Parts: sequence; C-alpha cells; structure tokens
Amino acid sequence: MYAGAAILHADLDAFYASVEQLLDPSLRGRPIAVGGSAAGGVVLAASYEAKRFGVSGGMPGRRARELCPHITFVRGHFDRYQQLADGVMAILNDVTPELERISIDEAFLDVSGSVHLFGPPDVIADRLRRRVWREIGLPISVGVARTKHLAKVASQVAKPDGLVVVAPEREREFLDPLPVGLMWGIGPVAQAKLKSEGIRTIGQLAEASPGSVQRLLGQAAGQKLSALAHNEDARRVTSATRARSVGAQSAMGRKEATPEMVRAVLNHLAERVAVRLRAKHRAGRTVTVRVRFPDLRSVTRSLTLNEPVAATLTLTEIAEQLAWQALRDQAAGEKEERPRRPEDLPQVQISLLAISVSNLVVRHVVQQELAVAPDDPRREGTETGAARLAVDTSMDAVRAKYGRNSVGYLPAMSRRGVPDEFRELAEKDV
Repeated sequence: MYAGAAILHADLDAFYASVEQLLDPSLRGRPIAVGGSAAGGVVLAASYEAKRFGVSGGMPGRRARELCPHITFVRGHFDRYQQLADGVMAILNDVTPELERISIDEAFLDVSGSVHLFGPPDVIADRLRRRVWREIGLPISVGVARTKHLAKVASQVAKPDGLVVVAPEREREFLDPLPVGLMWGIGPVAQAKLKSEGIRTIGQLAEASPGSVQRLLGQAAGQKLSALAHNEDARRVTSATRARSVGAQSAMGRKEATPEMVRAVLNHLAERVAVRLRAKHRAGRTVTVRVRFPDLRSVTRSLTLNEPVAATLTLTEIAEQLAWQALRDQAAGEKEERPRRPEDLPQVQISLLAISVSNLVVRHVVQQELAVAPDDPRREGTETGAARLAVDTSMDAVRAKYGRNSVGYLPAMSRRGVPDEFRELAEKDV
C-alpha cells in the first residue's frame, strides 16, 4: 500500500457560476452572479471574475451591482447542476472506489490502492483534472496530501483551476504561513476572534496553547482546531453508504428568538426535510434540533419516538419543542427554575437553526391503527396523524405537477427567498 501523500480533495471551481458560463459561452470571462438582481434578491454564487470585485454568495444583488457595476445576473439552471456534478463524480470514481462525496461539487479520494495502475497521486490528480475539463468542460482544483484536512487546504490554495501537492516532509512549511481562514471550520466570526488575540496564521494557531484557543472558541471547537493546526487528522476517506439521516439548516445572522420567528424557520426546515423523506419513502424515529448562538456556541436536543414520522406538521411541532427546551436550558444555566413558556424567556439572539431526522426506515405505506389508544398526531397511523400525512401527500403531488412553489404551509412559503432547489443541492440526500 502506498504510504505517501495519497488523499485527494477535488473541488469544482465556482461551480454554479462555471456551469452557467459553460451553458452560455458568451458569459465566459465576464463577472456574473447566479440569482439576485440589481433591484434586490440574494446572490447565490459568483464567478471568479465577479469575486475579484468582492462579490460573494449570500450578498444582496444591489450590493453586488455597487461593487461590480458591469456584473451580469443570471438565473440558475438547477436541473443541470446535479447532472454535471454527477458526471464529474463518475470520472473521479474511475480511479478509486474510495471516494467520499461531501457536497454536490467536492469529494475526497484515497488513491493509495490505485498507484500501481495509474501512477503516483500527483499524476492521478493531474489526469483527473484534464479529464474533467475535456469531458465535462468545468475547471476543478485538486489538493494532494497525507490527511483530509491538509488536502482540503491545499485545494483551496490551488484555486482557481490548479493542483497543489504537499509532500509529508513539507507539511509545516506549507501550513504555517497560511491564513487561519483557510482551515475547515473557521468562519468570519471565529477568524475575527482569533485575530483579536494576534492569531492570523495556521502556524500561530499551532503555537497557541490549546487552553487559550478553547477559552476563545469553546472547548469542542478549540480542541478540534488546535489539532488540525498541528495537522493531526486521523479521519479516513469513507466511501458512500446509505445516508443515516436527512437534515436542513438555516443561518440567519443575528436574530432575536421570538416564538413567531422560531416557528417560521422551523416549519420551513421541517418541510424541506419531510419532503425529501417522503420522496424516498423514508421516515425517521429520532428528531434532532441544533441552535447556534452568535458567539458560536451550539446547543443540541433530540427526541426518539416510538414510531417513525415524516409529516411536516409533526416534525415542526417536535422541532419547536426541542428548540425551546434548548433555549430554556441555556437561559437557566445553573438555576433550578427554568422559564416554562417561550414568552417568559429573556431576550436571546440566535444565528442558526437546524433539524435532522435519523433512525430512518423504509416505509411505502402506513398501517392504520384501531381507535383504541388515544389519538396522537405523532403516530401517523392514528386519525390525526394519517390526516396530516394525507395533506402532505396531496401537496407533494401538486408540487410535482405545478412546481415546488405552487403550494405549501404559510410559514414555509413566507420564508422562501433562496430557491429550495439551490438549498437542496447543498444538502445530503437520503
């Protein structure tokens, strides 16, 4: 077995914008934004030509036009994104079965068992890049290293459309001068906190005491990032298996956790999760909600049911219960008495809500229950539970015929800004 740097991280460059430039050659070499407009809306993705002016995904369209007056706004071809990305993954899978796809446009590969067939890892990476460009027409950057974390950092350094190989004896030389923002798990908030302590590079993070980093970023995040800064990463590439959970999340900046806001966000997330479950004839017994606060602390609460569920309203109600449980526990701290009602909670801001459903089972039909036990909507065989599922099934059929925005629950419909097609491409499917 090959013992050198044999883990590849392959990442398609500015994927959504590159697809639009592939489909319309007149857009090549020009600054474009997928989604949004000069009048408003949100930019979903930007080409490298637009990024040079500071345009980025998640930015209001008006701001993008201010930064880049000659930018072109285009609508997304969501039907082509998945098709083209799957074609790229098929090319990557040709050289090794050890492929771990982590999003629509990026994957890890372990080529240690393929070097006797295709040559050293750097040769394999170069051939893959050439094939993707020749057969698909999209640019892809590849990092080659001994660990997953280092391979991902290397692919970011390689962008756009490049290849970076980090030999084992050069790992510290490569990592130390790089900005901490290139590390997996460090966003703008964490980067600002580290900068306030004079930590700007990965080398400086490695030199900082683990205790100080934990006090700054929290115990779990601090331990993980300190280890990664030392390139301590024992994770191996794991090939795809059937998903064990399905989830969705919504980042919201800094918002006060009012009952109305929490209900609207969770209903939107529950609908996204439930629709995907039902489309794959799945249901789940464990519902998990994660609440993240502006200081990067996260609180997670879970509930395991006796029967699997896939109804939108049921998931929404359970998620609300778990979210307020997390917020009450957080507000109470070490106090014995906890606020009983959401409106009794002190004002608190949150930055993200997430729902996931696990303990999945295959379910093509629901067995109706006899009216012996009390009616419980969480059991989808009861009268109320079956009625909820029937409503969802009817709405699924309407969406299939007239489009996903044709019908839905009011809170979920009112939150639609970024197209759900775009959101779902970024979320792992069942």
